[in-house]
Amino acid sequence: MLIRDVLTLTQAQIFSPDSKSSLVEAVFDIDVQIGLSADLMSDVLLAESNRGLLVTGLINPQIIRTAEMSDIVAILLVRGKKPLTETCKLAQETGIPILGTKMSMFEACGRLHVAGLVSSFRQNS
Repeated sequence: MLIRDVLTLTQAQIFSPDSKSSLVEAVFDIDVQIGLSADLMSDVLLAESNRGLLVTGLINPQIIRTAEMSDIVAILLVRGKKPLTETCKLAQETGIPILGTKMSMFEACGRLHVAGLVSSFRQNS
């Protein structure tokens, strides 16, 4: 799934990179393979997150640091939250886009799953 699809499905906006940045256009074509949602970054570190999209309600710089260590390629903030200035600055430096939606975590994840994004926690049984 491409970030352009995530933006459409969740009616999201891009917080980082800044709209004045030449990098904004490149964000639309980032491919995400799996989705994970968590507010505990320790849970994110335990999950398979290869080319993942992190859906979270956290807005602090720790989400970027965790994403860097976990091969998260984009972050979607839920419930209308806006990232802290420091978080956006760190996101710009690392190249990890931050998106935001007014939807609840439950609704955003549901829409992404129905559209075909698979869960990082899926068990093979």
